Amino acid sequence: QVQLVESGGGSVQAGGSLTLSCAAYGYSTSHYCMGWFRQAPGKERERVAHIRMHGVTNYADSVKGRFTISRDNAKNTLYLQMNSLKPEDTGMYYCAASPFVVCDSMTFWGQGTQVTVSS
Repeated sequence: QVQLVESGGGSVQAGGSLTLSCAAYGYSTSHYCMGWFRQAPGKERERVAHIRMHGVTNYADSVKGRFTISRDNAKNTLYLQMNSLKPEDTGMYYCAASPFVVCDSMTFWGQGTQVTVSS
């Protein structure tokens, strides 16, 4: 049974940084696509970043240059380093994982961790 557990959310002021972690159980972070999504109140969930096998990454335009997705396969953990945070980055952040090497269908989801950025 796959379980994804996020941590690291919190409240910061604009310009600050946070690092989110996603510990994966029953799932190998090294083989498949994993990603971070977020959902702000009243808005649809959006993809923030994903990382594929061999470490190929992709970012939403809104976070390019500020966020970095990475993983530690030895710890079976996915990370999202968020720098220069803006109020519009506020939302619930979800870790997601695909059972495939492609990122089209994220099957497994964490419970989410809240990020709040104040101006």
